[in-house]
Amino acid sequence: MLRKKEGGAAVNPKLKKILSAAFIVLSLSLVFIVAFSNPELGDAWQALQQMSWGWIGCLFLCWGFYVGFESLGTLIYLRRQGYTLSFWRSLGATLIGFYYSNITPGASGGQPMQVYTLRKAGVSVGYGTVAITVRFICNQFMACLISLVLFLVNRDFVYAQLGDAIWFVRIGWLINFAAVPLVLLSAFRRMFIQRVVQGLIGFLARIRLIREPETTIARVSEILDTYHTAMKELMRSAGRILVQLLCSALSMLGLMGTTVFVYCAFGQTGTALHRVLTLSALLFISASYTPLPGASGAQEGGFLLYFKGVFQNGTIGLALLIWRFFTYYLFLLIGALTLLLAKIPSRRAEKNKAREENRQDGEGEEEKR
Repeated sequence: MLRKKEGGAAVNPKLKKILSAAFIVLSLSLVFIVAFSNPELGDAWQALQQMSWGWIGCLFLCWGFYVGFESLGTLIYLRRQGYTLSFWRSLGATLIGFYYSNITPGASGGQPMQVYTLRKAGVSVGYGTVAITVRFICNQFMACLISLVLFLVNRDFVYAQLGDAIWFVRIGWLINFAAVPLVLLSAFRRMFIQRVVQGLIGFLARIRLIREPETTIARVSEILDTYHTAMKELMRSAGRILVQLLCSALSMLGLMGTTVFVYCAFGQTGTALHRVLTLSALLFISASYTPLPGASGAQEGGFLLYFKGVFQNGTIGLALLIWRFFTYYLFLLIGALTLLLAKIPSRRAEKNKAREENRQDGEGEEEKR
């Protein structure tokens, strides 16, 4: 169904979903082409069959580390605020957030959907926003710190391996690190954010996208008050910040360590594992700011560029396929399944409500007779 903005063109919400799905299918197709068309690799299927299942199991553990500690960080913060949230609820919100992050440009849909999912679990929008913001800041900080430390330890190797591509690392590091003070600034400049929000709501009211601007401003102000107070409270507790940073460190290492276990699964030798981890961390920093869904294109191209010569005997294409599955496509699969499971209770509730309304209507008709 088309929805038309005042003075603008018609916007079809389904079109965005179709384009995102088409982009994902296209990127997956290109990865398969790269994986199975390498002339250096005699039999790609045989190479896949010879992979060590033990290392494949470690890849699933890496995925679990990343998702698990991200969920744990959110859970710990919210429980300190008095919310009796279960780990599985937090995990579900995290998986749904990852799913929307990977299908929307610039990961723009992930955090709002996490807040929305937490809201359905009984967490206020203000505290839900703070929880997601804290996770974002800690993840950005630890990703920058880990990549910087690994770069300094393996500086000569990185320069020799990447050459002029080192500029992608520098730009990516600056962009990722800049997000930390910018988000903190928005958290503590309460009146500035209030004026920006009021201006935005006023604009939306003028183009008739918001009918009751005063009510909307009051609701948003309440959320901002909660957000501002909670952030100031958190900043006064060094112990709680350290716990969040620890969760982020373990989560980031789980994600970045995926490449190390892909390297081991193919039985590769010749490059020290800590150097493989270094390249993986630098790739994450370099490509994560790309505005395409799942940073597609930059991730695949970066992998082929950064790990050229590291994966030998023509295995780099297959390594890309396995790595991308565990760092992208698995999130789509599990996230979509989680989203479907989350909708089952609400659909049952709607059906039960409809049945109850029909029953009451029937009883009313009988009384009239």
